[in-house]
Amino acid sequence: MHWLWVFVIGLIVGLVAKLLMPGKDPGGFIITAIIGIAGSFLATWAGQNVFGWYQEGQSAGFIASVIGAIVLLLIYHLLRRKAA
Repeated sequence: MHWLWVFVIGLIVGLVAKLLMPGKDPGGFIITAIIGIAGSFLATWAGQNVFGWYQEGQSAGFIASVIGAIVLLLIYHLLRRKAA
């Protein structure tokens, strides 16, 4: 049940990030959920190791997860532009 919840929250985070980030984004709902989950992991890692906001065992909140997903989409756009 935990992994279903992770997928649903990742999907919501990914959708919000796609709505806030202009441009054409990759994939359907599975890719959107993966981007949301990866954005949450990125925000948690940066919050713990770079900024010192979170203690060990804490995870990023919703807003930080959306920001992490937006960063991943920005990187995707930059890489796609260089490849084209």
